Amino acid sequence: MLLHSPAFGALREIPSKYTCEGANVSPPLAWSNVPEHAKTLVLIVDDPDAPDPAAPRMTWVHWVLFNIPATTTVLPENLSSLPPGAKEGLNDWKRAGYGGPCPPIGRHRYVHKLYALDTALELARPSKAEVEQAMTGHVLAHSELIGTYEKKK
Repeated sequence: MLLHSPAFGALREIPSKYTCEGANVSPPLAWSNVPEHAKTLVLIVDDPDAPDPAAPRMTWVHWVLFNIPATTTVLPENLSSLPPGAKEGLNDWKRAGYGGPCPPIGRHRYVHKLYALDTALELARPSKAEVEQAMTGHVLAHSELIGTYEKKK
């Protein structure tokens, strides 16, 4: 699979529009080459550099989407309604939905991970860890897009 965004390239800066310094809306994402036997997709966006990239202590979860229909090939900017059947898990702000980059110090990496699964996940408002546990043994393909961001102010 190939995951990309028309808003930023691999290892390039995420525009401030998609961060806490901007409108804090989800970026547009698109993908191709989903395995034909895939039933659903999972998207996880996280920051492995929290809180300080010089001494990271945790991975901060920004977005968890699951049960995205495998026929879906794009998520538009500022996603306002989920694809049919898709559900959101909880991010590390303990809420569903997208939370944009807002690093306290330094330039952080934001890893957008897309997984193709051979099943749908039976979960209600799960954490990233619960989604990852439920995916075990069901991943057909995986792709990543990494963007970076450092606060301007």
